[in-house]
Amino acid sequence: MQFCMDWRAVKFDWNRARAFLVTAEEGSLSAAARALGMAQPTLGRQVDALEKELNVVLFERVGRGLTLTPSGLDLLDHVRAMGEAAGRVSLAAAGQSQAIEGPICIAASETYAEHVLAPIVAELRRAEPGITVEIIVSNSPSDLRRREADIAIRNFRPTEPDLIARKIRDVPARLYATPGYLERIGNPRLPYDLRHAEFINVESTGALIKGLRAMGIDVGESNFPVLTENYTVMWALVKQGVGIGILDGNIGDAEPRVRRVLPDLAPLVFPIWLVAHREVNTSRRVRRVFDFLAERLARAQTPITPQ
Repeated sequence: MQFCMDWRAVKFDWNRARAFLVTAEEGSLSAAARALGMAQPTLGRQVDALEKELNVVLFERVGRGLTLTPSGLDLLDHVRAMGEAAGRVSLAAAGQSQAIEGPICIAASETYAEHVLAPIVAELRRAEPGITVEIIVSNSPSDLRRREADIAIRNFRPTEPDLIARKIRDVPARLYATPGYLERIGNPRLPYDLRHAEFINVESTGALIKGLRAMGIDVGESNFPVLTENYTVMWALVKQGVGIGILDGNIGDAEPRVRRVLPDLAPLVFPIWLVAHREVNTSRRVRRVFDFLAERLARAQTPITPQ
């Protein structure tokens, strides 16, 4: 028996439902407006209009933030399912596109976007002037299933079954500091000599400490007096002589204001993975950019920092 939908019973606008969903997930109108690229008053009017259409109160105003009402919580899962379905429609439609011209969104880390991706994008624009490029710069992985980006450059293999990935190569990351800082700590020659050195941390999970210990460097939390999750800021601090930082080898080796710490020490190795959604990769435009990036990244000499 075929199910017949009574479309006359649908009394709300999907754009307003999307405004409600993003506001609920972001926790405030200002954050939701930034996520959607909209003006905050416009977004607020959409949420208000949805409340009137459905005749329910969706949010309670708490200070500058919003809290879902019981009615809002009841509706959230249904609207989230709508959002996921809308995302699948967008993916399927994008996958059917046979045009080369159009937008492409690439996600990469700060350091990699600046030092490696920028010249590749310049070359891509010369080769394909009809393709417009947006670069998402973040150390947090973009959600390709929700169209936060079309293609991502990562240093880990994705586990989601609906993503495709191509491993490009492995690259080394090394320790760097200014000559002045190394002189202050006695010009270390062995991993043991770094037991009292100060490092600049770029993550708060303890992974860097574990990695350094695996290299034979006995460090703990007291060795990391400065924390920033921005690699560009970390590199600036290294060049100011604040401490030791870890970065991809060719970027560090090309900087005249620093030098390798323990030059003969084996580097940490990071893989480069190029990732896209399986459906999106059937688009000629995305496939063209994916293959272009893969070829240029494979021959690039600059290693990657985590994304």
